[in-house]
Amino acid sequence: MRTARTKAELREHLAAPRLEGRRIGLVPTMGYLHEGHLSLLRAAREECDVVVMSLFVNPTQFGPGEDLDRYPRDEERDAALAAEAGVDLLYAPSPEEVYPDGFATRVEVEGLTEVLCGDPARRGPDHFRGVTTVVAKLFNVVQPAVAYFGQKDAQQAAVIRRMVRDLDFPLEIEVRPTVRDSDGLALSSRNAYLDPAERERALALPRALRLAAERARGGSLEEGLAAARAELAAAGVEPEYLEARGEPPARGLAERTARAGRRRRTDRRRAPDRQRPHQTVRRGGLKHKEPRET
Repeated sequence: MRTARTKAELREHLAAPRLEGRRIGLVPTMGYLHEGHLSLLRAAREECDVVVMSLFVNPTQFGPGEDLDRYPRDEERDAALAAEAGVDLLYAPSPEEVYPDGFATRVEVEGLTEVLCGDPARRGPDHFRGVTTVVAKLFNVVQPAVAYFGQKDAQQAAVIRRMVRDLDFPLEIEVRPTVRDSDGLALSSRNAYLDPAERERALALPRALRLAAERARGGSLEEGLAAARAELAAAGVEPEYLEARGEPPARGLAERTARAGRRRRTDRRRAPDRQRPHQTVRRGGLKHKEPRET
């Protein structure tokens, strides 16, 4: 595995494979890899001739008071895991390489970024503006045939799909299923923050999602959401909001964000397909997020 620190080095490494018509796959990451990331890398390895992994903690998607400085980092460990998973090229630029002095351009997807996590009362649209800008830059510099993302961040995936469609990026977006730990908690680099008590409380999120799907299957979506709220309350988890959105391609998707201790946690699950596809239910405090994308 080779490592590139600059755009020029990256393009130099990819010039020959591109001329040979080889299929290039990109897996964007912020590092501190877990099995969810590794599943994306393995999928790229199976489907592509050349696998590129980016490793960049993007400062523009963090808001004031968020955990940019505390975000877990271990490049040596990440590089070893990436090499083991079959990555050919690791792109690990500095913030100055990505955002040079005088940088003044942003990429913004309207509509999808103004709800759920993008609601101004929560993280706000600036978060997604940072995501779409850095992802667009990665797409431009790598020029992959396909890019891989995880389904846990459903709103992010929908936003990126819309950006690719609207800006005519010539690539495919592959969104792969959420990977969970043995206790059911969705894998996240931020799980490293959780102490044992906080992790135990966080387990209420997948339980609540599972219960919501089961109750909705046997009754109504409203019954499922009510059961999920009760499960969270019993665990002492106060959700930011809970939403069930059925518009394509989020049909039947149930997703929520809550805090376990000081840490923000997001999880998602698909509700039964027989639920009405355009039913939307909003509840303050917890988030079931699935943005609409048409």
